[in-house]
Amino acid sequence: MRRAMGVKRVSFVGWCAVVNLSPMPLLLKPCVKSTSVKFKGTVIMNGRSSIIFFKSALLVASLMMLLQVSTTHAQQNDAQSAPTDWARWRGPYGNGISSNQQPVTSWSDTENVIWRTKVPGKGHASPIIAGSKIFLATADEQAQTQSVIAYDRGTGKQVWNTVVNTGDFPKKIHVKNTHASSTIALGDGLIYSVFFNNGRKHLVALSLEGEIVWRQSLGEYKSPYEFGIGASPIVFETLVIVSNENMNQGTMKAFDSKTGDLKWSADRSSVNFSTPVVANVAGKDQLLISGLKKVASYDPLTGQENWSAAAKWDATCGTMVWNDSTVFASGGYPAVQTLAVAADGSGQMLWEKPIKSYEQSMIVVGDFLYGISDKGVIFCFDAVQGTQKWKSRFTGPVSASPVFANGLIYFTAENGQTKVIKANPDRFEEVATNQLGTSAFASFALADNKIYTRVGEKSGAYQEWLYCIGKR
Repeated sequence: MRRAMGVKRVSFVGWCAVVNLSPMPLLLKPCVKSTSVKFKGTVIMNGRSSIIFFKSALLVASLMMLLQVSTTHAQQNDAQSAPTDWARWRGPYGNGISSNQQPVTSWSDTENVIWRTKVPGKGHASPIIAGSKIFLATADEQAQTQSVIAYDRGTGKQVWNTVVNTGDFPKKIHVKNTHASSTIALGDGLIYSVFFNNGRKHLVALSLEGEIVWRQSLGEYKSPYEFGIGASPIVFETLVIVSNENMNQGTMKAFDSKTGDLKWSADRSSVNFSTPVVANVAGKDQLLISGLKKVASYDPLTGQENWSAAAKWDATCGTMVWNDSTVFASGGYPAVQTLAVAADGSGQMLWEKPIKSYEQSMIVVGDFLYGISDKGVIFCFDAVQGTQKWKSRFTGPVSASPVFANGLIYFTAENGQTKVIKANPDRFEEVATNQLGTSAFASFALADNKIYTRVGEKSGAYQEWLYCIGKR
């Protein structure tokens, strides 16, 4: 999906038109070697198709055929997400990196606020953005409801609110957790959300209009720790992949994204809280997840384990990150360890450090690994050698994961402070520190050169807000 763009008319005189077979508008260039036709006309671009009126009927026919292919391709991509969307946990690539956004670096509850809207209930699920809508999971503990809400991307107005479960919440969860902590994922024209109730984890698929299409029980969830759940679903090709790691036949499962039919199941029988991610690393797609005293890689299409490497922790919460040849993970409980493992199948540990980024994920920019420890210390390591480049104290505790855009990394603490720094391996270089709300557990979503974020405020009764931050 992709938000419709306003109609624009551009008069021009040029040499050629290049139809880009992607969900982007028609590209105009002064010269292309393979097609060089002189023309004069007007371009109409509306984000779905681009129609050119030319004096030559033959040229019109040729271009319209190409435009039809381009439009069909765009519609197919709309059912997944466009490059300008943030349609899953940790964004387009699952690693917190946005390659085409330029968000602002300073804000407050009044500065650079395009809009804000109240969020009913409470949750730590991060917003996802696709097409004209923003999707968010939330829960009302008093009413005992778990819901998925859609907001208008441009105005913040609520579009629909679908209750997916009523009653039978777990009696106790971690004081820092909520009954709606899993972030929604989009794929194949549906959205997918995970909730814990009735002693089981459930995966629910909804249409973009809020209709429940299918639901699946992931099985019982049993843990000696009454913490609740936090892992989010992910979409890969035609599969929805979600973990249910617990003491009672814990698994990671893949379902058909359209029908909800089970496609594969992998054993993950222990308590863990990490969201898996599919990364193209060491020359192939690998489904990566940490926890259960190991770092593991699976075939995302079959669920077969490719390789694993021993780790010290039982449980982790963060999502793994990677570069071209290496994967990185941090945790955890009960041990403290950040490590780098070769992704070539050898399982070789390349380096490890006694640093704990437990709930929050890390981020790789270029040849360097950045993160923030549970103690509130921002760090930078050489991803290849494991040598520390620098560290700087921010604040803690931290639950949100960092994001990267336009050469900058955004770190957010639980108290609502965000520190913006340059992704500079040579030295710590602060750009800004901002305050928004008094409670921040959700991670930023970046789209439209804006920051979309969920925060809580406690001045009297607790209230959560969804903010759109950017240049007005």
